[in-house]
Formats: sequence, structure tokens, C-alpha cells
Amino acid sequence: MGKTLAELEILNCVKVLEKGETLLYPTDTIWGIGCDATDEQAVSRICRIKERMENKSFILLVSSEEMLSQYVAEVPPTAYDLIRASSDMPLTIIYPKGIHLPRNVVAGDGSVAIRVTRHDFCKEVISHFGKPIVSTSANLSGFAFPLKLADISDTIIERVDHVAIVEENPLTELRPSRIIKLEEDGMFRVVRE
Repeated sequence: MGKTLAELEILNCVKVLEKGETLLYPTDTIWGIGCDATDEQAVSRICRIKERMENKSFILLVSSEEMLSQYVAEVPPTAYDLIRASSDMPLTIIYPKGIHLPRNVVAGDGSVAIRVTRHDFCKEVISHFGKPIVSTSANLSGFAFPLKLADISDTIIERVDHVAIVEENPLTELRPSRIIKLEEDGMFRVVRE
């Protein structure tokens, strides 16, 4: 039996990522621009696409808790509890120390923001790819976040290497992820509700 269109598109997106190229895709929050989060040159390219300064860190998406543990020095039990308790809203956690990642995806202090995605398409792409991907809003720096593909500027669409062909993201309002920062002592604080 042949593959469905959705399965073929997942494979297309994986090929784009494997070549170090950029991808426009829907996430569990808004449409995003992504690339292989372990490829420093691809990450720099996203900064140029967005006209964004390179000293800002990114949010990364992983497909599972197992993948998360490969890119963070330590995932405390508190983090797993928060991830499992956040089924109603996407949750990005800032971990004190990222590992196996280029300097341009982590903050100046070495911390890294990662979300275990629940979006089916994202999860499948990342799972097949086997590495985290960058997730940054699909807009030029300083402009409004796009809720749907039709809201994304032609400039962004022309600059990325591939636009994922998927069912339209059903969001009707801006829904950025909740962000929690884990401290070295195991405590955490809410950065964005």
C-alpha cells in the first residue's frame, strides 16, 4: 500500500532538514520557521530570513522526553512533572544547560528553551528526523506573529526552502507557549503565562 499525502510530506520535510535547509511549518502554537537545531549554519540562515539579531536564543522542539534528555545536561523530575501536567497548553521549559547544541541556539548563559511538541505533524517530522528543530515565529523580526499560512508575508515564504503542505493550523487566536525557567537549585519560575 502506498503512503498517504501526509506521510509523503513528512518525508519531504525530513529531507529538507537533512540538507541543512529551512522549513515553514505549523506547530502546536503558531506557524514557525525551522531547521536542524544542531546545524549552526542553518540556524544563522533563519536569523537572516527573519532579519533578526544572532545573539537571541531560540525555542527548540523535540518529539519526546527521551529526545529532550539528549540535549539537556539534566532534566530534573520537576521538569517531567511539568511536561506531563501541561496537556491543556503548550509548555516551553528553559533548562540551565543545553548540550550537543551550537552556540547560536542557546542563551549567553548556556541555557536552552525546549518544548516537547504535541502537534502530530511536528512530532512525526522530528521523530523521523531524529534531532530537535528550531521553532521561531514565521515573521520578520518586529512584525506580528502569523496565525495561519495566509498571514505569513511573501518575503518569508520566498526566503525559506520549503513550505510544509499540511492541513491549515486551526488556531483562531495567538497562543504562544507558556514558558517556565528551571533554576540550578531545582526551583522554577514562570517567565510567560
